Amino acid sequence: MRVALIGVGRMGAPMARNILKQGHALAAYDVSAKALAALDGSRARICSSAADAVRDAEIVLTSLPGPKQIAFVMAEIEPAVASGAIVADTSTTSPEQSRAMAARFAAKSVAYLDAPISGGVEGAIKGTLTVMVGGEVAAFRRAVPVLSAIGADVHHIGPSGAGNAMKLIIQMIFMTYVGTFMEGLALADKLGVPMETALRVIGTSSAGRPDLSKRFEKILKNDLSPRSEVALGLKDLTLARELCETEKLDAIITRASAEAFRLAAEAGYADKDLIALRNATRERKA
Repeated sequence: MRVALIGVGRMGAPMARNILKQGHALAAYDVSAKALAALDGSRARICSSAADAVRDAEIVLTSLPGPKQIAFVMAEIEPAVASGAIVADTSTTSPEQSRAMAARFAAKSVAYLDAPISGGVEGAIKGTLTVMVGGEVAAFRRAVPVLSAIGADVHHIGPSGAGNAMKLIIQMIFMTYVGTFMEGLALADKLGVPMETALRVIGTSSAGRPDLSKRFEKILKNDLSPRSEVALGLKDLTLARELCETEKLDAIITRASAEAFRLAAEAGYADKDLIALRNATRERKA
């Protein structure tokens, strides 16, 4: 298929390589010249604008930071995308925004899928992401050959917005766990438990999780270089909290988690890795 990919950063670049590996033609665009340079030497056609990238595409994938960037990019590509094409947004946003975008593109006879992903950079590199899709079943089936290039588990969840609803459920669970985990480590620091010992014991206990064990070395070195930023965690928790409020669900734990992330971001850790919640917790006065 002829594929356009808008956004080739930490997640998008490995997704691009896996799409090419499966034999699809790829046009790529990113606002960052450095990000585009990472595709030098590949068979991707590097484009000067998002509109240029999507003109001949059968399916357009977007990988963007959040709602503002999604709105901006969709407004740019809407006039250029061909009738009959599919736009599949792999970003995380609100179900409401996904439904609004689906309605806009439907007016142009373009199918819109919200197709957020889970599995982190490692999953993007290996092509083992979980893809959660909301939208028309017929469009989903047409998109599967491309979505399967980036993900090992591709699921149709339901109508427009259902993919992002599922992703926000995942994020509210994961980010809440991360926040509690880092508070636990901060308490271990206070009690004088050696961090290497604490991590070793936690890692073999019921509190251990493989996805966080990958960060143990970063924790021991206090390496705050981001695999996933605090700001993105805050964005997802805020969206999850708002969705809970819309559905009249009293999500006490999610609200508390969002507050912890907000305080960490305000303490200067917005662009740092999630493990920075430990630092922010230690620094706050009770």
